[in-house]
Amino acid sequence: MFKSKAKFSGNKPAAPKSGPKNRPVNGGRPLSSRAQEDKSAPNALIYKPNYISAREKEEIFNYLNTLYPIWEMRYSKNNPPPENQKQRPLLRPVYWLGNWQFACLNYYHPPKGIFNRCVAAEGFPPILEYLIQKFEEMVHAHYEPRDIPRGWHLNTCLINYYGDQIQDDGKKLDCARVGEHKDFEPGPVASISFGERALFQFVSSQGTESKSNVVVQQWLEDSSLQIFAGDKFKKHLFHRVQRVDRKEDSHFKLNEISNFETRRINFTFRYVPDEHIVPFARLPEEAKEDVRGYMEKLAEHSEYFKTQI
Repeated sequence: MFKSKAKFSGNKPAAPKSGPKNRPVNGGRPLSSRAQEDKSAPNALIYKPNYISAREKEEIFNYLNTLYPIWEMRYSKNNPPPENQKQRPLLRPVYWLGNWQFACLNYYHPPKGIFNRCVAAEGFPPILEYLIQKFEEMVHAHYEPRDIPRGWHLNTCLINYYGDQIQDDGKKLDCARVGEHKDFEPGPVASISFGERALFQFVSSQGTESKSNVVVQQWLEDSSLQIFAGDKFKKHLFHRVQRVDRKEDSHFKLNEISNFETRRINFTFRYVPDEHIVPFARLPEEAKEDVRGYMEKLAEHSEYFKTQI
């Protein structure tokens, strides 16, 4: 087992050949032509292929086998769909650690959308605490202080399961993508990926009526680490997962979800100020009503969530 906040006694991931001040990007491999033209890309992006060791990956998957992801709906009784939109499920099952941002509570979106959106959730297992410590050390060595907010630490994690929805007639609907968006949580974002590689793109966008322009793109491969920060990549550009390959025949079974075939799993670590994380019991009554069903479902397999309801 991995020990929280302690030195790892096994084989550590290979150290980069160049020091942090050299700011390597993409593990020495070429980025897309657009990325090569973008001279600022190496200053704000870190990509390390094969960063997660075989032993670490095994420990992570042992932990994943204990989780029961849920499939949320986008809206709720007290947060109905906007005009001309319909209620819909999310594209994929999810699980959150640290704090849970239920879709129907509209996620964390400062400066105004900060209260009653991040519900206290289970903590990180030792293997993730160990990795998070390394990510945070890497961030402080690589980025300028202006890119790291006061108090920043990676205290929330979204686990996304990418793959195919299995329709009632048995046909598969590919949902392995994420539309362009921004991560509004302040400060650097880190992610690790497993399974099939995914095409991750930073794009400039003028709105839904115009075509987005790809500025930087990167294939995120199995066991890779990506970190991005800075105003350009956090505030000015959007990012998206354009597609996920099918070349390695990767399949991950999910507990109690039979109508989804997973071929990629991604952990995205972000920072939510501690004062904006609220226990379920302190949510407003309408918000409690909207997420109680999810909390009860989670409590079926989680001792932590049992204590919250």
